Amino acid sequence: MNSKLFSARFIFITSAIVLAALSRVLPHFNNFTPIAAMALFGGVYFSDKRLAFIVPLVAMILSDVILEITTGWGFHNTIVYVYVAFILTSAVGLYVRKNTTFQTVLGASVISSLLFFMITNFGVWAASGGVAGASGLATTYVLGVPFFAPTLLGDVFYNTILFGAFYLAQRRIPALIK
Repeated sequence: MNSKLFSARFIFITSAIVLAALSRVLPHFNNFTPIAAMALFGGVYFSDKRLAFIVPLVAMILSDVILEITTGWGFHNTIVYVYVAFILTSAVGLYVRKNTTFQTVLGASVISSLLFFMITNFGVWAASGGVAGASGLATTYVLGVPFFAPTLLGDVFYNTILFGAFYLAQRRIPALIK
């Protein structure tokens, strides 16, 4: 077995992502979720690029399974677009890992929110059969604007929690430092 796989760092990062994923099943404001934060955090801190995509994605899928079982709303007709945005956010994390500062994480949070907004609203339009062509797509984006603020606030909030907790933990637990 790979000792890196079960290192304190791996366990901390994975646990943080799983806890964030599980928070999706708790009551929350619409679109105020840790989705992008999980992907960004994994992308930045998993040393193995494969794990940077796999662990957050598995946590996301598991939370969707729980949501499906408990609410009937875990899997829906636009879920593939959510996962595409999620995977792209992990890729943003791979880029940010080269220079992880408060400013780059904040910028990546905004980029992740915009990616999610653009991709998932396109998905809503596409799932409707592309009604009204380009004007229908534009209308879908306009109708999605009220949902953008909670998405952005949720991304910034959860990134602050995940990145802040890891920063503080690294200061107290040297085994977490790469």
